[in-house]
Amino acid sequence: MTQISMHAASAPAFAKMFGNMLNWLEAAKAHAEAKKFSTDVYLTLRLAPDMLPFTKQIQIASDAAKGCVARLASQDAPKFDDNEATLDELVERIRKTRDYVLSVPAAAFEGSEDREIVIPRRSGDPLKFDGLNYLRHFAMPNFYFHATTTYALLRHAGVPLGKNDFLGG
Repeated sequence: MTQISMHAASAPAFAKMFGNMLNWLEAAKAHAEAKKFSTDVYLTLRLAPDMLPFTKQIQIASDAAKGCVARLASQDAPKFDDNEATLDELVERIRKTRDYVLSVPAAAFEGSEDREIVIPRRSGDPLKFDGLNYLRHFAMPNFYFHATTTYALLRHAGVPLGKNDFLGG
């Protein structure tokens, strides 16, 4: 039976989706230019009044990926200020996150499937997982939720994206 390492199950998947997200933002820029509106329009998009806006979706996807990699590798995640105010700044955040995710060596993930992962919460007791369940049942679903929401917001705004853009090459 072939086994997949914790590194192989996380870092490359995050990096690939971040590459896809960069392509979506390039498509969004081209769409705004073709339709003659500011890319700032995208920054506050929401699918429902009570959801977090577009900018926050990218920030949370970034935090989910860098936090996951850092926790699995027993490192401190890089801190970002969550102050992106333009599409170009969001592009830069995605690039910085992808670079960090890819910079952590596979050896740093060794043994992480059994490592205790504790996620503090604003209210209530922290969430506790072993590394494998954290990756499979919390970190990856959270990351893909916010990446998918980013994609959906751009589609809702008319950016010509399709399933192949989401899945990437």
